[in-house]
Amino acid sequence: MGGLPEESWASSEATRKSMQANRSRDTRPELAVRSAVHRRGLRYRVAARPLPELRRTADLVFRKAKIAVFVDGCYWHGCPEHHTQPATNSEYWSNKIGGNIARDRDTDAHLAAAGWTVLRFWEHENPEAVADIVEQSVQAGLKQSQNWERQTLK
Repeated sequence: MGGLPEESWASSEATRKSMQANRSRDTRPELAVRSAVHRRGLRYRVAARPLPELRRTADLVFRKAKIAVFVDGCYWHGCPEHHTQPATNSEYWSNKIGGNIARDRDTDAHLAAAGWTVLRFWEHENPEAVADIVEQSVQAGLKQSQNWERQTLK
């Protein structure tokens, strides 16, 4: 035992171990954005489902403002600037990345239909600039939420 399972997506045991070690949350870019957002005094949920019935999590969730923030990895989400197609097992990876992109669009559509604002950023974007956009969006979302609450209380 110990070798690659039959029909493995990995081209080698080393590749398999390397890919399995990739984090799905708490990545360096995500932590940098969270830290920058936190320094601005904003509080959020981490790796939470914006919609409980949708089995997808956002990196940062601001429930009251209805803002879902995603920090997408360039490789895994097909960044037009940095994504490179691997030479080995390229059909598998092309399908995998294409599926990730399609799921991202589906998630965006579900959240938008439920009245959420979706903010997507690439891992290579400046965390401070990202935090500026998040802060502005959360403030606008909270203002909108307060206006809605006032209207329903009348």
